[in-house]
Formats: sequence, C-alpha cells, structure tokens
Amino acid sequence: MADIELTKQQQDTLGEIANISMGSSATSLSALLNNLKVDITTPKIEFIRKSEALDDYHNVCVLVHINYVKGLSGSNVLILKENDVKIIADLMMGGQGVAGPDEIGEIQLSAVSEAMNQMMGSAASSMSQLLNRVVDISPPKTDNIDVESVKIFERLFESPEIDFVKITFNLKIGTVVDSVMVQLYPISFAKDMVSLFENSND
Repeated sequence: MADIELTKQQQDTLGEIANISMGSSATSLSALLNNLKVDITTPKIEFIRKSEALDDYHNVCVLVHINYVKGLSGSNVLILKENDVKIIADLMMGGQGVAGPDEIGEIQLSAVSEAMNQMMGSAASSMSQLLNRVVDISPPKTDNIDVESVKIFERLFESPEIDFVKITFNLKIGTVVDSVMVQLYPISFAKDMVSLFENSND
C-alpha cells in the first residue's frame, strides 16, 4: 500500500469528480446498450503501489488506457473484468448479455473500445465543466491482458511514479452485470486535477 499523499478534503474532491464524470459515462453506455439501465457509482478511493494494481484480478482482465491531450496532462487506466467485457460486447451486438466460454476476440475488443471511447468522451466533457476548461482525450486504447503481465501494465504509464490512486466503482448493467470497475492514475495526476477543481471554484 502506498503512503497517503492527499488530505481528506482532497480525497473527497477526487471522489466528487469521479462520481460526476462516471455518471456521465454511465449515461453514454446506457445509450449504446439500447437504454438498459447502467449505474457506475460509489467511488472508493485507495492508495496503492503500481505493482499492486492487478492484485484483485485473476487470469485475464481488460485495460483501457486513456491519455489526456488537452486541459490535463497525463493518463489513467480503467480495469474491467473479462466477464463484464464479454457481456457488454454481447449486448452491443444485439445479444442478451451472455458471457460465452471463449476468450475475448477482436470483435468484442473493438465493440468495447467503441463503448469506452463514448464513455470517456462523456467523462471528459463533464470534467471540462467541473474544471472550467476544455478537457479532451485521445481515443482510448483497449488491451486484453494476462494478469501476470504486470510489465505490460507498467508500460502504459510513461511516468516513473510508483504511487497510484485506485478508485473502485460499483458497476451495474440491468440484471446482467453487478460488478466493479477500477480507475487508476498517478498521485501527481490526482493532485493536479484536484488543484484545478479547487481553483475553478474559488
């Protein structure tokens, strides 16, 4: 576990930003899933070492790498469970939300990449309003990785930092998904985001 480098007030601010931006993401995902009810709620904030990022996952997970190109400098990663990704992809392709036994294929990854692009685009728009500046991202990059491949995860961040913020959200999609989704970013990115939020609300 990393040393806590944010005050309680800063952590509360981070939770507020996360809650609002992911609320927008949930609305976007719902629109892609034929208006099926989607909730991404209750952010829980922890501080971890980069090497601990995949400790809660078994076998395979899906990483979504988001790089900020305007308004914020840096990147973050979303981690989704393999089963949840299969269900989301199946729903997007007109299915009933069934996770088959096969490994995630290119078609499924492509579908989920599109979902993540829409979701994180909406999140960036919400952050633009919160921070009172234009926030923009490059198209998210989605990877299906073996959880043992921590080096792949570590290469997603150019920053040499080892201390990260981990935000765990409850993810519910209709009656077919009741799970969690994790967002990770370096401590420095979190501090910058909180500082911008506080300055925009002075």
